[in-house]
Amino acid sequence: MAQTLSLLYDRVRVEEKEIINAAQKKGVELRPIDAKEIHFTITDTSKDEAFGDVAIERCVSHFRGLYITSILENKGVAVINPFGVASICGDKLLCTMRLAKAGIPTPKTMVAFTKDEAMKVLDEEMGYPAVIKPVFGSWGRLIAPLKDRETAQALLEDREEMGNPLYQIYYIQEMVERPPRDIRTVVVGDQIAASIYRYSAPDDWRTNIARGGRAEVCNLTEDFKDMVLKAAEVVGTGVLGVDAMETKEGIVIHEVNSTVEFKGAMSAAEVDIPGMIIDYAIGEARR
Repeated sequence: MAQTLSLLYDRVRVEEKEIINAAQKKGVELRPIDAKEIHFTITDTSKDEAFGDVAIERCVSHFRGLYITSILENKGVAVINPFGVASICGDKLLCTMRLAKAGIPTPKTMVAFTKDEAMKVLDEEMGYPAVIKPVFGSWGRLIAPLKDRETAQALLEDREEMGNPLYQIYYIQEMVERPPRDIRTVVVGDQIAASIYRYSAPDDWRTNIARGGRAEVCNLTEDFKDMVLKAAEVVGTGVLGVDAMETKEGIVIHEVNSTVEFKGAMSAAEVDIPGMIIDYAIGEARR
């Protein structure tokens, strides 16, 4: 019996269009489902056949995608990526702890839960410059460099006034000395699909392609490949984006992304990443 897939989305980006096209080329039935137009009876745990054998979760909204994943898994539908993977990758604090526990080089990171304690971290231990990040978020939003004490005080006071308790989790990372680029590697299952340098856009220190950064092929060493695959395995394996930076001491991995955007990697490396995702989903459906 042929396997059936579904694609969950809340915004159709280049990546979602390419996944749909890849399924059509391979003759695989893929049902696109708008997450904004569905609802569930969560007290009914019977399998929902509308989502096929495997659902590929691609929601831009982290929490929407996360809860839908949990609901579908509770109903016996396999999801890429699974809830455990998405929950770790979607939370920078949890992901950093998982990487560090596994001995994977990652930037020094400290966490505080009040503005005063965060200032103590900066003044007495981390020093300046440093970087503050929200524990949830993508596209470099609300990530800010803390160049000095005055800047830190102003930014932390702004955080206190935002009213969102998640912004009172002060995730502070060392400012890594690196070239004006980072390295994004797309991993599908246990395979490296493509790896690219992401260069910062003019007048921006962040390297996100969504913010105008540019992509260039990166040829990985065998040691770096091993590190990337270990990072993917540590968070639970799936379709992932492993982000790394070059430092004077070597490579550090600073993030693993679950709902990874891959249009930059696909265009720069000329690799059929959507086709690999479909093949991986079919493989999972046959398990």
